[in-house]
Amino acid sequence: MSWLRLLVGTGLVILGIIGLILPIMPGWVFLIPGLVILSERFPSVRRLLEWAKKKANLGSIK
Repeated sequence: MSWLRLLVGTGLVILGIIGLILPIMPGWVFLIPGLVILSERFPSVRRLLEWAKKKANLGSIK
């Protein structure tokens, strides 16, 4: 079952990267879920995801 999660996560990341390059589809829709799935298995992806969360916070917006 873990190979299926790895395959789905990798596929979503690849689709997300293609979507970031092509103006036809939004890449972040696929990239973020793919990173979330892969972050459960790879610590480096988990660190990348935490960094992205901190960057997206943009301070204290009320």
